Amino acid sequence: MKKIDAIALAGSKAKLARLLKVSKGAVSQWGEDIPELRALQIEKLLKNKKHLLNHNEA
Repeated sequence: MKKIDAIALAGSKAKLARLLKVSKGAVSQWGEDIPELRALQIEKLLKNKKHLLNHNEA
């Protein structure tokens, strides 16, 4: 998962950091691709949000 996509899903870098219970600085230190375990965590936490986004586009 790309960092820019994860931030977009969460709404902001600060919201993503709060969601994952890490600092904004930790999020900033990720490269373009976020760590695999964080990607899995984000997908699990935002699963319902993704479903709602896809439903609204239909």
